[in-house]
Amino acid sequence: MRAADVGDPVMGRLVAQYGAPEAAAAIRARALPSDFAAQEARHERPPDLTRRLNAWYARLATAKPAADLESGEKAGARLIIPGSQEWPTQLDQLGPSRPLGLWLHGTADLRFACLKSVAVVGARAATSYGSHIAAQFGVGLSESGWTVVSGGAYGVDGAAHKGALASDAPTVAVLACGVDVCYPSSHDTLFAAVRERGVVISECPPGVHPTRARFLIRNRLIAALSRGTVVVEAALRSGALNTAAHALSLNRHLGAVPGPITSSMSAGCHRLLRERKAVCVTTPEEMIDLVGVIGDDLAPQSRVAAVSRDKLNDSTKRVLDAVPARGGAGPASIAVAAGVSLDVTLSALGGLAAAGYIERAANGWRLRKPATSYRKAPESTALQPPPTAEAAGQADDPPFPDDLPVPYQAAGRMDA
Repeated sequence: MRAADVGDPVMGRLVAQYGAPEAAAAIRARALPSDFAAQEARHERPPDLTRRLNAWYARLATAKPAADLESGEKAGARLIIPGSQEWPTQLDQLGPSRPLGLWLHGTADLRFACLKSVAVVGARAATSYGSHIAAQFGVGLSESGWTVVSGGAYGVDGAAHKGALASDAPTVAVLACGVDVCYPSSHDTLFAAVRERGVVISECPPGVHPTRARFLIRNRLIAALSRGTVVVEAALRSGALNTAAHALSLNRHLGAVPGPITSSMSAGCHRLLRERKAVCVTTPEEMIDLVGVIGDDLAPQSRVAAVSRDKLNDSTKRVLDAVPARGGAGPASIAVAAGVSLDVTLSALGGLAAAGYIERAANGWRLRKPATSYRKAPESTALQPPPTAEAAGQADDPPFPDDLPVPYQAAGRMDA
């Protein structure tokens, strides 16, 4: 983990084929197995093994694994590797890019917490709309028993973690630095709450600070740990779209929250929807419906409010549409306009009149006007005496010219 960069596929293939002890011994001897070198040379873009081996050797020579374990233990962190009881098996789908190990700092069991998890990602420079939606998703997912996975950054990530913590549920924060490094520094309180109820994870050893490349590489872990990813808000150039790409490559569910078409911070979500790479989700229930079990996690269907007119049959609706709003019309005229028989019209008119839809007029039938309700004046107003004549006269007297502002005085003289 100290010798190679995070997510190095060449080191991943070396460890997977020969094991970690033999790989470390080969690096110290500065001689990779010949069959491994021949295998790497057959790739479409063969890596420069000499350059990589020299870099691995230089880093391994200065590495102090015992000191890393000691510093991690002092910080309260623990190290897990593939095969550990707490190791999430879904990370194996990353293939050669699977992390060699993970540092964990927190009370939650990572494997158990990620059994039902959703990644909530988005822009760091999120708008108030994006932060509100992210917090809403964090609360809704957590209350339904789903763990929120995110990157602990500003904007959408932080809002999603806070929403999950507000529901007293565990949340997983995937960092691009060591678990003992607080980045961003202003999230020290947030990370402390995550450690208390959830877990902070990283594949970087203790003391490692973040870089731009590590942020993009760690996104694959966010996508791999969860059953699906929802992009709340993202510009056209956003790290959240990188997480979405990892989710698609892993055949995971991908959702996107639409935003205002005038907002550049939602342009990335709109592109995902337009290219049909993501499913439109607007509520936590819809995201659970996307990633949950068929038949068990269905989202409720949105229905419009029913009105009394919806209960009328087709012929009665046609008769009602044919009744004029003003004046009046006879049953024969209404029957012709509605396109139904006179018997049906007479039956419908009787029912509509009884229900209060129509009323009799001098010329036949017309629509009944809805009763207009007026707000009642407060009783205190009725108890107040009317203004006196003197008060009314003082209020209604026009001002003297000398009392007017200068522009009005000048205008008055010009008019005169």
